[in-house]
Amino acid sequence: MSQSPPAGFQLPAEVIEKVASLRSRYPSEEALLLPALHLAQKAAGGWLSHDVIAAVADLLGLPASKVAGVVSFYDMFHEQPVGRHRVRLCTNLSCQLRGADELAALLRRELGVDAGEVTPDGRCSWVEFECLGSCDTAPMAMIDEDYHENLTPDRLLQTVRRLD
Repeated sequence: MSQSPPAGFQLPAEVIEKVASLRSRYPSEEALLLPALHLAQKAAGGWLSHDVIAAVADLLGLPASKVAGVVSFYDMFHEQPVGRHRVRLCTNLSCQLRGADELAALLRRELGVDAGEVTPDGRCSWVEFECLGSCDTAPMAMIDEDYHENLTPDRLLQTVRRLD
């Protein structure tokens, strides 16, 4: 399971060096913020606590509120622990009409956690996601970086059980 970064989190030297090496490729510190957040999130165990956000803000000389605003805007950044595998279940109208509720119930039963929670072993977390832009192949879910379309409960169950 993802561990909480320690209070007063310090970015590892390799993250600081990598951000420094990227600096010439970006026109401003704001533009460098997204790659810096990706590096920090990976170094901090998969999510960005307030202390990690503050460390990135300090590294880039940006207000912590600006960094926190970017973190809260993008789905790729996590403000709380997530599992090694992240399931995004589309719950928009097309998916709802084609069985998203049944798939959500299946995830609750199979993983033993509700949306927004992490399995006790840290293997999976899942969220209900407003739209993943694949209405013609509903219902669908994004598991890690892969789309799984035209899902049936059986196909979703098999896929989730194969996750390490």
